[in-house]
Amino acid sequence: MNRLVIIPLLLTSLFLAGCSTGHEAAAAAPAGPKKIPVATAQAVTRTVPASFQETGTFVADETSDIAPLVPGRVIATPVNVGDFVKQGQVVCELDHRDAQLRLDQARAALDQATAGVRQTQSRIGFSGQGKFDPNQLPEAVAARAALESAQAQARQAAADAKRYENLVASGDVSRSAFERARTQQETADAQVNAARQQYEAALNGARQSWGAVENSQASLEGVTSQLAQAEKGLADTTIRAPFDGFVTARPVAAGEYVALANKIATIVRIGSMKLELQTPEQRAARGKLGMTVVARVAAYPDRDFTGTVTAVNPSVDPNSRVFILEARFLNPKGELRPGMFATARVLLPGGESAVFVPRNAIVRDKTTDSYQVFTIDNNTAHLRVVVVGDVEGDTIRIVNGLTGNETVAASGQSELFDGAQVQPQAR
Repeated sequence: MNRLVIIPLLLTSLFLAGCSTGHEAAAAAPAGPKKIPVATAQAVTRTVPASFQETGTFVADETSDIAPLVPGRVIATPVNVGDFVKQGQVVCELDHRDAQLRLDQARAALDQATAGVRQTQSRIGFSGQGKFDPNQLPEAVAARAALESAQAQARQAAADAKRYENLVASGDVSRSAFERARTQQETADAQVNAARQQYEAALNGARQSWGAVENSQASLEGVTSQLAQAEKGLADTTIRAPFDGFVTARPVAAGEYVALANKIATIVRIGSMKLELQTPEQRAARGKLGMTVVARVAAYPDRDFTGTVTAVNPSVDPNSRVFILEARFLNPKGELRPGMFATARVLLPGGESAVFVPRNAIVRDKTTDSYQVFTIDNNTAHLRVVVVGDVEGDTIRIVNGLTGNETVAASGQSELFDGAQVQPQAR
């Protein structure tokens, strides 16, 4: 073949090959960054009740560490931890044999003292009914009758002597008859004095006898007191629940010897619970009795428990600069338990503006244990770290991090990053 023919063919082939390579390169050139499709939602601002948030710990309405009133050896513990007990129910039994013996002795002493009182009363003729009157005793009655008889005879003798005195003056009787009448009057007066002394002696004897009765009655009262102590000592060997509640501890067992300082059991009443909120002193003027408190605990993360402020501690701790705000919560099912940590909101009068976004717009970063939201501005995603608050239906409150004018991503957050280009889509 002629060389002049081959050269043009080669040139033509090279030109065609170059054109083909240029078209392929143009087709492989990048078309710009890919946009991530996301659903968006608008943050909204609503008026909610004003409040401030605090943390605290639930404590039982009443807690009792039961200790024995008498020392002794444990013979029975009929309750266990977790049991519900009623007021007056037996929680522990101590050996009561010594107490029973002391009670038997006290009862015998009481019978003896009672018999002694009756004996001293019968000695003076007192029936034991009504108030004591020494004039009513038989000895005093007889002595008073003798005195009255002697007084009557003395009056008669005095009248006779007076009559004889007048007759002597008129000469109707002899002087010797008058002297006999006056002697009889003097004798009657002496008998009155003797009868009066006997009567007074009878009264004094009755009073002395009544003193013996009073001594025996005092002895009876002392023995009665000893009997009551013995009965209490026996009753104290049975330890009972002071109120309705649950047993949270029972550190003793049968066979142990317990002293007065030992704890038998711990009982808590949790039908209502108290939440002790650690409140900074700058809020001392805001906490008032009767305010509503809404609390949450880790055991029920999506449930609100509602209580009422029942006490405001007037003293501020000088070290921590906090005071205790106490709220009471009804707990009929026992869901709240002593020691539970709670986050609570104390509702104040009036309202405040709050920002809300859909719950699925919130992303939790487990690494930093924080909550994040992607806002969308000019089809660009921006990462925001936010502080979340209460959940209301399908929305959640943003306490800090948003103003309420933002558009947020409600899907596709796993593919987003700060500065990512997005393609908003209708929800």
